[in-house]
Amino acid sequence: MAVSYIVLANNQVTNRYIERRYDMPVHAWSTLYAIVTYPGLRAKDIQHLFPRPQNTISRVVALLERRGLVRQVVSDQDGRAKSLLPTPAGTRLLDEIKAKALERQNEMFSVLDDEERQTFLELCRKIAAGDRLCASEAMKES
Repeated sequence: MAVSYIVLANNQVTNRYIERRYDMPVHAWSTLYAIVTYPGLRAKDIQHLFPRPQNTISRVVALLERRGLVRQVVSDQDGRAKSLLPTPAGTRLLDEIKAKALERQNEMFSVLDDEERQTFLELCRKIAAGDRLCASEAMKES
């Protein structure tokens, strides 16, 4: 439960800050993150990265587009499909958000010395690289 507490507390602080500072809910900035990281993906692809209802993603993409942070381009292969691309303003904003999130993480992990921090990050990488992060036998649905 300690890991859940750390993640939830950090998310609470980070998300509140971003909501207040940028008037942007977590769905919006995480979608912006996905679009900047994977330019050209489609709105329905975002569901595979962040499990959210399609109507939520559609509203968020519309919000980001209205703010000039992303743009939609009709696919050459399928006229109904639209690829999402970040604008320079979207990329700059995400860089600003990521810098603040990293500053927060440094603040949170400042209680660890360098060796403890290195050990912690190595353990996180090991867990993240495994196949049990997003799948569970313990919480398998019957």
